[in-house]
Amino acid sequence: MTQDGPAAGDGPGDAPEAGDRPPDETRASGDRSGGGRATGGRPDQARADGDRPDDAGSGGRFGEPGRPLRRSSFLVGFTGALGVLLAYAVFLGVRNAAGILVLVVIALFLAVGLNPAVVRLRSWGLPNGLAVAVVALSVLLLIVGGLVALVPPVVTQSGQFLAHLPSYVEELRRNETVNDLVVRFKVAEKVQAAANADTIGRALGGVLGGAQLVFGTLFRVLTVLVLTIYFLAYFDRLRRLGYALVPRSRRERVRLIGDEILTRVGAYLVGALSIAVLAGTATFLFALAVGLPYPFALAVVVAVTDLIPQIGATLGAVVVSLVGVATALPVGIACVVFFVIYQQVENYLVYPKIMRRAVEVNEVAALLAALLGASLLGVVGALIAIPTVAAFQLILREVVLPRQNSR
Repeated sequence: MTQDGPAAGDGPGDAPEAGDRPPDETRASGDRSGGGRATGGRPDQARADGDRPDDAGSGGRFGEPGRPLRRSSFLVGFTGALGVLLAYAVFLGVRNAAGILVLVVIALFLAVGLNPAVVRLRSWGLPNGLAVAVVALSVLLLIVGGLVALVPPVVTQSGQFLAHLPSYVEELRRNETVNDLVVRFKVAEKVQAAANADTIGRALGGVLGGAQLVFGTLFRVLTVLVLTIYFLAYFDRLRRLGYALVPRSRRERVRLIGDEILTRVGAYLVGALSIAVLAGTATFLFALAVGLPYPFALAVVVAVTDLIPQIGATLGAVVVSLVGVATALPVGIACVVFFVIYQQVENYLVYPKIMRRAVEVNEVAALLAALLGASLLGVVGALIAIPTVAAFQLILREVVLPRQNSR
């Protein structure tokens, strides 16, 4: 008797081909797709699979499912509230860490500016670590030299003032006009009334506040130095990591634009330092020529203030001119004339050849950037304003404008 299907004892090799299946099995296979998917098993297994909860979306015996919870108004509002809270938490974190973030920005700016010196030392055969150490030591020596030039004159002048203070008071007491004013306005009684515990406490708080200011400044300077050294040591690795975050299809173009921005920032810092050194050298020679006291300290003041865009040179000129007027009126007039002439030479001859070739920033844009940077971050904002504008102009010219023209 001929069997309609394979015997129970037949092996897998004796199974019929798909095209030789009986009509009943073909219909059973077609019925398995009624649940929206093939089960690949027997009809009773297909019915068992149809009873599973994940088949309810096809209109099973449990009916059609409702709208997903993620689309409910409650869940949308809850998610939005969580987003607002997260944004507020990020805002609080950024606000509380604003001081540290400013130090990080300064350290990054210095690292970008000092990296060309590290690259130059490495091209001479020095290892990366030794090159970073040489650059960091040079910066540290410059800072120490500036402090050595500034601190002794301040201490000397303060000591001289305190030493002559009793003679100043005695001269005031011998003056009849001053004595009449002291009696008329009861200055002695007011001074005695002010010398109480509250006044002493406020004075002590002021002293502690001054000490806190000094130690806080030292901490910030050391933090910037340490961060700058770390950024210099891992500069290439950080740059590669930043480029690796960009999609591969755009990585090459981003790398070229990013390297150009870093080059311009470094060129700006080198140019600013060159102009500052030139201003300090000219001031030192002029101070020696006219006989100003502490010529090296005045040169350091002019060099440091000259790093501030737009207004720094004027601040240094005012300081030196005041010292000149205190020395002698003709010397003060000579200081004013010297700085007026020097600033014209610097603005129209030195600055264009050094800075505009390095960063290529429009004068109006540079002025507006310096003002906005100073209003937002003070001196730090004024320092990083011009290279930021240079980077923005490069991105605008190479990315934004071509994209707009292609539309």
